[in-house]
Amino acid sequence: MGNKASNVTAGKPKIAGAIYKAPLGTELPTSTTDALTGFTCLGYVSDDGVSNDNSPESTTIKAWGGNTVLALQTDRPDTFTYELIEALNPDVLKVVYGDTHVEVGENGEIHVEATADQLEAHSWVIDMVLRDNRAKRIVISEGTLTNLATINYVDNDAVGYGITITATPDENGNYHEEWIAGESEISG
Repeated sequence: MGNKASNVTAGKPKIAGAIYKAPLGTELPTSTTDALTGFTCLGYVSDDGVSNDNSPESTTIKAWGGNTVLALQTDRPDTFTYELIEALNPDVLKVVYGDTHVEVGENGEIHVEATADQLEAHSWVIDMVLRDNRAKRIVISEGTLTNLATINYVDNDAVGYGITITATPDENGNYHEEWIAGESEISG
């Protein structure tokens, strides 16, 4: 078959939003075109985009003399890292501090409680557009915020929340699923 330049692509966010969260138990999409009923859009993501680390970790067994004779996979964490930059969005703050620790008053005032409480798991969707306007959707049935980067308040950059979501397997053992639209499907 050989090389095919049309198979090389880049990922850009969808105009309507790129990262969504929902309570566990929300019906998950099973295509790039399914409606995201029950999901909340988390607004703009920094221009660093989304990183997915899904690399296996292993240990090797060596024979006498130093030859590697066996490699055993010991773990395969599935994490997604991105920076949410809508720092005044209560839904973003709920991701960082927990749904019950962010309140919005009648006048729009936001009250945040930073606690040591365990953050709840959510379902997540990441939508993007690939080459030739083909949609790609990543669905994480269950994931929890497991790392928060240092929050910087400076006058020459946006306040952002660099988060890492760690996926846990669903009932079928899938940490996440991906759908890529066919060449004839055009994303919106």
